[in-house]
Amino acid sequence: MMRLRRLELALSKLKRPRAYKLEFEQYTLDAKSAARILYYAEFVHGDIFGKRVADIGCGSGILAIGACLLGAKEVVGIDIDRDCIEVVRENCAIAGCSVELVIGDIEALTKGFNVVVMNPPFGTWHRGLDVRFLQKAVEIADVVYSLHKQSLRSREFLSKKVEQMGARVDKVYPIDVVLPHVYEFHEKAKYVVRADLYRICRS
Repeated sequence: MMRLRRLELALSKLKRPRAYKLEFEQYTLDAKSAARILYYAEFVHGDIFGKRVADIGCGSGILAIGACLLGAKEVVGIDIDRDCIEVVRENCAIAGCSVELVIGDIEALTKGFNVVVMNPPFGTWHRGLDVRFLQKAVEIADVVYSLHKQSLRSREFLSKKVEQMGARVDKVYPIDVVLPHVYEFHEKAKYVVRADLYRICRS
């Protein structure tokens, strides 16, 4: 099975979206962060190999493709942005992976997944969007890995929301995400965002 460093290297070769759309709160997940998310999912918890995996709001497909490289039985990626789906197709060809792709709203996905791995919108521009993604993930999978901005207030808020969904936060792993300059209002070449990776289990 592919190890962490090789996984990061493989993911670093993938293309980014050609344009970023603020209305969808799009931003790129760097290869190191994506590999770390998948490392926790597979090498710590054994949640990827041989499993049915969904990536909700898949963007460039970096998490979906990473799951495929780690031996997932089946991987589905969904995004409302058709341009992103085209990039995922190109990235699948680069990585030699097969990911079933769906263009549409996240409500198009139904139950039957073992795991969801996702980098949802933070809900900064559209309040509650992150919770909507979480709700859908908990509905369709037994285990969810979801990335969110790091703060004590967020941890308390999300833990309460997850309980209301009939699930529980099993683990929280701090991860530093490196964001490149993608929007006009960005003043730096890159930003380091402190985030938390939540492992959520359905009760």
